[in-house]
Formats: sequence, structure tokens, C-alpha cells
Amino acid sequence: MALPACAARALGPPLQPERGAPARTTCPRRHSRVEAELAASRPGAVAASVRAGPPRGVSRGFNSQPLLDEPLKASSSLAGAARTPLFALLPRGRRRRMHDLRRRWDLGSLCRALLTRGLAALGHSLKHVLGAIFSKIFGPLASVGNMDEKSNKLLLALVMLFLFAVIVLQYVCPGTECQLLRLQAFSSPMPDPYRSEDESSARFVPRYNFSRRDLLRKVDFDIKGDDLIVFLHIQKTGGTTFGRHLVRNIQLEQPCECRVGQKKCTCHRPGKRETWLFSRFSTGWSCGLHADWTELTSCVPAVVDGKRDARLRPSSKDRWGSPNINPGANSPSSTKARNASKSGKNFHYITILRDPVSRYLSEWRHVQRGATWKASLHVCDGRPPTSEELPSCYTGDDWSGCPLKEFMDCPYNLANNRQVRMLSDLTLVGCYNLSVMPEKQRNKVLLESAKSNLKHMAFFGLTEFQRKTQYLFEKTFNMNFISPFTQYNTTRASSVEINEEIQKRIEGLNFLDMELYSYAKDLFLQRYQFMRQKEHQEARQKRQEQRKFLKGRFLQTHFQSQGQSQSQSHRQNPSQNPSQNPNLNANQNVTQNLIQNLTQNSSQKENRESHKQNPGQEQSDGSSSNSTNDYIGSVEKWR
Repeated sequence: MALPACAARALGPPLQPERGAPARTTCPRRHSRVEAELAASRPGAVAASVRAGPPRGVSRGFNSQPLLDEPLKASSSLAGAARTPLFALLPRGRRRRMHDLRRRWDLGSLCRALLTRGLAALGHSLKHVLGAIFSKIFGPLASVGNMDEKSNKLLLALVMLFLFAVIVLQYVCPGTECQLLRLQAFSSPMPDPYRSEDESSARFVPRYNFSRRDLLRKVDFDIKGDDLIVFLHIQKTGGTTFGRHLVRNIQLEQPCECRVGQKKCTCHRPGKRETWLFSRFSTGWSCGLHADWTELTSCVPAVVDGKRDARLRPSSKDRWGSPNINPGANSPSSTKARNASKSGKNFHYITILRDPVSRYLSEWRHVQRGATWKASLHVCDGRPPTSEELPSCYTGDDWSGCPLKEFMDCPYNLANNRQVRMLSDLTLVGCYNLSVMPEKQRNKVLLESAKSNLKHMAFFGLTEFQRKTQYLFEKTFNMNFISPFTQYNTTRASSVEINEEIQKRIEGLNFLDMELYSYAKDLFLQRYQFMRQKEHQEARQKRQEQRKFLKGRFLQTHFQSQGQSQSQSHRQNPSQNPSQNPNLNANQNVTQNLIQNLTQNSSQKENRESHKQNPGQEQSDGSSSNSTNDYIGSVEKWR
């Protein structure tokens, strides 16, 4: 396209290119079509515009001044105006849009270049890493260093797939809630759920000597029959939590029915409208608020038998003929007789104990909040105590807001040695009448009574050992819980900061509880170790019996097949004399002896099973051991 004549005259003669500047006859792609035509007709102007702008393919940079601010090497004359590029003659809005497009194109190319170089570097490094790994694994069979373009693409695809899987996994299971992200389950084995739960050492050293009968606690609890579990709930020992476990967390054929908004649950036997549990959350406080051992052993049989209006127990004078103490009243036989009602029901008493100092502080904090337990009956020998026998520590409706010093200074505070008092038979010391015997003798009788009752209970647990408590209860009653118990180490008592002097005073006020808890902890841990060892021995014995049974079956089938083959060979060669082959006779004798021993063992096993079903039948263990020894000797002889 040619310029008009007036425009050509106005522009003047063609300008010559400067020295050292190459002549350009082609137009850069960033200029307009008009500038391209001008470049074709006037190479000098094109050279000037090329010198003013950056070379082709090179970006200006983000900190450089725009193209409009560049100084133009031109004069004020029309000839100088001819040196100005045609891009500067465009309208301002068009120039701005073209400049923005130019900068965007440069930024996009830069990003693409960086991404390409980054992916190439990542692929190169991964290629070398995988090459080193494969070379160590496969040796000379792998030559990853000389991978072609297809291998690089495959490696890049695998890397992208892995990144995509990681992103999807983070969306599916964020945080630490996902089970797949818990690497501890893969790195370490499953811990023992019944390990030491307190700060004491795992190796327990017993202090008391208990018999096997004291350690072995196995109750044949018949929930469909007449057995009844009686829970003795001592204040601030975690009994509320354990009581909820009994009604809400046990696997039963007919679970307890617990309705929303009601504390009590209905725990009936399968197919009957009778309860199998006597506790706060099943029958309520039927024998009074936090009834102790003296109240429960008198009240529960009367409540179960339906004799609520009758007198709970005769007085000690009517029973023993004098108000003195009967030494045999707390014997196991009398306890067992007292634990059975007239209808033939068996009562299995259970309870929970706690560290005396922690329990005492927890009760103090509870009393500070307004708890009084005024509804407790404290019935003993058929009557509650008088105000002279059991004075009150406070005047008014409650003892809320009392300081710890005032709580400890009250000599009639029932929080002192509460666990011993609630587990002992108070009729042995004249109930709450302190004038029956000296204080030292009274404390000794109460402590021995509490220890005896605790030892002969069907089960007791410790608040500081929740998992062990769960384990022993399951093994004792053959009842399993649905979810495991939780050990709470932070309680209201643990938040109370006391000095050593106050702690020693609390221990002095609860010296009977301290001795009882030491005795109970020793017995509890010994029972736990005994039950665990017994469980391991039974599992090992079961595995040994299975191996013996499989070995006997193998030998029996082997000798039977060998005897059949020998009989067939004898039929084929009847002329051969059996006495001429002593090895054959010996093998036949060993085979017959082994088969006879195996049949004897099987018959004795059946006899033992029938003896378990019929306990009245007698069976000697000597023949079983002799046959077993003969069987082992026969196997060794055959080998």
C-alpha cells in the first residue's frame, strides 16, 4: 500500500540508517500493520524503532519504564518526527492496551519456562534417585540412567498420580482422624490394655501372703437363675461411673432399658421380670442413701423377699444373749449364711475403693458445693444412731463453703476412715456407741472386719486401676463390657494443692483407711497377676493339646496305611515266613501298641468329658498319666 503524495512530501527525503545499526526489512510482530508497511518503505525509521525497543524475544523486565517514556532521538522538526516510531503515533488507549498485552505475554512465557524447567529438573533428580535405588536392588539388570523419553513421561505420570492421591487422601480424611495416617499402629505392636496405669513400677512385689482360694475369684453367676449382684457404693470412689458401666456397658442377652431423662434403668433377667442387679441405677437407694455393709446385708434379703415392713435384723443382745461381741459373727460361714435369702437367692457383693487422701479431698470439695447426705439412714441393729451417738459437724442446712481446716477439725466427721466404717460389720463394736469398748480395740476390730469382708467379697476394684478393674470383673463374673474403661488422672482432688504437713494430717485422720487400702491394693494386684498367669497357662496348655491331637491323628493314619500295605504284601507272598522278618514283627507290635494307646487316650478323653458333665462319677488320674507316658514311650521307640 503506497502513501499519499502529500504525506510523502511532508515526511521529506528518506532517512539513512545510523552507523553500526543493521538495516531491518522485516517488521516485529509486536507492531501494527501500518508500522510494518512503513518499515517496508522506510528502513531508517524501522531501524530507529528497533533501536528504541528491545530485541525480538527479549522482555523489558518489570522494573523498566514503559515504551512511551523512552527518549526519542529526534529533533523538533518534521524530520525528527519522522524518526518517532509509528507505535507512538497511535491513540493513548490503544497504546496502553497493546503495552498490557505485551507484558502479559512476557509473564506467561516466563511462567511456562519456569514450569518446564522445574518439571525437567524434578524428573531428572527423580530419575537419578530411582536409578540409584534400582541399581542397588537389581544390579546390572537395571539401566535407568539411559531411559528414553517414554520412560521420563511414565515417571512423570507416576509422580503426578502420587501427588493426586495425596491430595485426595487429605480431602477424604483430614488431620489425624484417619486411621491410615496413624503410623504408630504400624511401627509399634499393640500395647497391653492391662498394663500398669499409675506411676508405680510394673514389677509388683507382694507384701501379704494369700492362699490360692483368696486369689482365685470365679463366680458362676447365673443371670437367668436367682443370683444377684449387690453394689456397695462408697462416696467419692468413682462408684457412679462404675455403676453406669453396669447398666449401660455390659454385653447381655437382654440389656438394661435406660430411658432418656431417668437415672434408673430396668435390668431384668431374660424372660423374667426380676432384677439381677441391686444398685443405685437399677433399684435406686432401696436401703438408704449410700448404705454400708451393715445395712445392705440386713436390708437386701428383706427387700428381695418382699418384707419391707418387717424389722431388718434382731438386736445383738437377742442373738448372742449379751451385748458383747461374738467372735464368730464375722466368719466366712456366717457371712455366707447372711448372703443368702430365704428364697434361696445368692448375693454377690461388689465395691470400689480409692486412695484415702484423694477420696478425702474429693469429699471435702463435694461438701463445699453443698452435699450433706442427710438422707443416709445409718441403720445398725435395727435402729438409726441418736444425735448423741452421731453429732453433726455444722449448724444449718449444709456445710457449703467450709475451709479444709474446719473440715479436718470436726471429730465427728464421717469422712474420717469412711471406707473402713462402710465395709466393716458395725454390730461387732456396738454400732455408733463409742462407750462399748476402748478406742484402740474398736479400731482394731473394725479394720479386721473390713479386711475380712473385702477379701470374701465376690469382687472389688480400685479407682486408680480402671483397666485392671474391668479385667478382673470380666473374669470373675464371665461378663464382658462393650467399651473399655477410661482412666481419669485429672480430678477435683488432684487440683487441690496441699503441703506435706496437711497431707500427713489427712493420712493421720484416715490411718485405718490407709492400712485398708494398702491391704486391698496388694490383694488386687496379686489377683490380677494370678488371673493373667492362669490365662497364659490355659492358652499354652490348649495349644499343646492341639499339637498332641494332630500328632496322634497323623501317627494313627500312618500306621494304619503301613499295616494295610504289609498285609497286602503278605497276601501276595504267602510262602514267606513271618518269623524270618523280625523287623516286620517289631513294626507290627509297635503299630498295635500305638493304636491301642491312641484308642485308650480317646476313650479316657471321652470319660473325662462325661465326668465333667456328671461330677458325681469318680475317675482316677493315675491311669491317664500312665497311658500318656506309655504313648510317649511308644512314639520314642518307634522313632
